[in-house]
Amino acid sequence: MPTTPTQIRIDSEIKKEATILFKNLGLDMSGAVNLFLYQCVLRGGLPFNVEIPNYNQQMSEAFAEAEKISRDPDIKGYTDMDELKKALLED
Repeated sequence: MPTTPTQIRIDSEIKKEATILFKNLGLDMSGAVNLFLYQCVLRGGLPFNVEIPNYNQQMSEAFAEAEKISRDPDIKGYTDMDELKKALLED
């Protein structure tokens, strides 16, 4: 089957993460995109639901609080599990 080159623009971080995921599935980016397109054609639309999540008020408030905390420079954050465990045991 003849192929045609296609160029798309995607977020570089998403591309990195997707490349790792596809590699673990035995696919490359081209194979994964082809698989997606075949499924779209087969189903006559996207092969998944596209929705805007409808979170309840409590969940929305929790997301807002988490975002506020994540941006607060006065709140200690951890990137190392051992460091986090040590801090938890000290309290």
